[in-house]
Amino acid sequence: MSQTAVSGGSEPEFKITSILVPLIAIISGIFMVILDTTAMNVALSKLVVDFKTDLPTIQWAVTGYMLASAAVIPLAGWLSDRFGAKNVFLTSVFLFTIASLLCATPNTAEMLIFFRILQGLGGGFVMPVAMAYVYRLSPPNKIGQVMGMLGVPILLAPAIGPILSGWLVEYHSWHWIFLINLPVGIFSLIFGLWKLPVVARKKVAGFDLPGMILGPIAFASLSYGISQGASGWTSDKALGGIIVGAVALIAFVIVELRTKIPLLELRIFKSFDFSFSIFIQWVIQFCMFGAIFLLPQFLQQARGYGAFDTGLTLFPQAIASGLMMPIGGYLFDRIGIRWLVVIGLTLVSGAIFQYSHLDLSTQRTDLILPLAMAGAGMGLMMMPINSHLIKKAPQDLVSRVTSLTSAMQQVISSFGVAIVVTILTSRVTTLITEQKLPVSSPADMQKSMLSVAPDAFGYTFTCMMIIAMCGVVLGLFLRRGKTEAHQETRTDVALEGLH
Repeated sequence: MSQTAVSGGSEPEFKITSILVPLIAIISGIFMVILDTTAMNVALSKLVVDFKTDLPTIQWAVTGYMLASAAVIPLAGWLSDRFGAKNVFLTSVFLFTIASLLCATPNTAEMLIFFRILQGLGGGFVMPVAMAYVYRLSPPNKIGQVMGMLGVPILLAPAIGPILSGWLVEYHSWHWIFLINLPVGIFSLIFGLWKLPVVARKKVAGFDLPGMILGPIAFASLSYGISQGASGWTSDKALGGIIVGAVALIAFVIVELRTKIPLLELRIFKSFDFSFSIFIQWVIQFCMFGAIFLLPQFLQQARGYGAFDTGLTLFPQAIASGLMMPIGGYLFDRIGIRWLVVIGLTLVSGAIFQYSHLDLSTQRTDLILPLAMAGAGMGLMMMPINSHLIKKAPQDLVSRVTSLTSAMQQVISSFGVAIVVTILTSRVTTLITEQKLPVSSPADMQKSMLSVAPDAFGYTFTCMMIIAMCGVVLGLFLRRGKTEAHQETRTDVALEGLH
């Protein structure tokens, strides 16, 4: 059904209901992976007690997952072309589901970390493969609407995760944050085996072994080093990860530009439209994930909220994003990306401006409006910018493009959080020094940090707002383009025309 649409002709009779069951299979798999990722952070303190270990050790259950997923993302496109997107997607969901069962069984922290790495190996493939898959299922004139449906779990799961996991950890057992994946995974597998269409495989003429070694090393090392930068950019872990990642990335780029059958098609950056659009995506992601990360920190550290209450407080954001996601997809098919980014980032900027005025008397009701604004802005632009990037690529490079953008998003997400934490920590230190607050004992330090928290968070939110407003200006220069690159049928012709 979709291959006809992708290859050229339009389908005026197309209805989203015709691919609803395959979409449900894909969306449920994505929802499971993202939900589990957010749920794990809530359970760390409980795991420290149950496993009789320390936080740095159990933190590797999160870090190991991140590194494993970052390592396999670059391989997703090649594997999809070689073995078929359906096979790769269902295999990754199966591995994630089995690993979830194993994660609920260990008696030691080391075994939990090992099983979480297995989870990451499965989870890392899900997003890039799913995005390419859904794109191929969609007719050219309905891409925005279909991709908009795919985006709902991406923004909804991070909001539901803390609520559900906080309730499970507090009132039941941490084991359930993994066990709840089993019915969702089984559901996705059954519906996927039943209804996911087989997308034609590509004949992969070569095996890019150097790229398959250097790519995972580069993206995993950079993600790790940058994430460690949140604790200190001069630490051995941060410097080591960044240096190893940078060297591997440079070598990877050189190899990919020279090989005839690259793992990731980096020559697509010859397209100014693509390069400019992906830079805009990074700005959007920095603002989005910075806000998603920073506001919960304020509620928990400054206001003393628990994970469950924090999740409930943030829920209006998820509702707004879920409602606006299909609207954003519908509008993308009709007006393109420019005004969606401009309006979306304007809404996010307005929300962050209100966040910058939070204080210790802020109530849950005070946050409903800015949360709704942030969610609406994210819903309007998040999947449309992904759809825009894919449409700028040649049709037969879709799998490689989703792998490329997903791998880079992993690094940018780590970078965004690390930068936000660095700004916040630096501002706290500066304010304590300027106000000459006592820091002689842990109790004094805690009291001093709490007293400057509103000003420090406000300063950090202001920095994020400035970046978001710069994104608004840049968004005005986005262009839809009259010729869609995905209609090209030959890679060499398409790449030559990208410049």
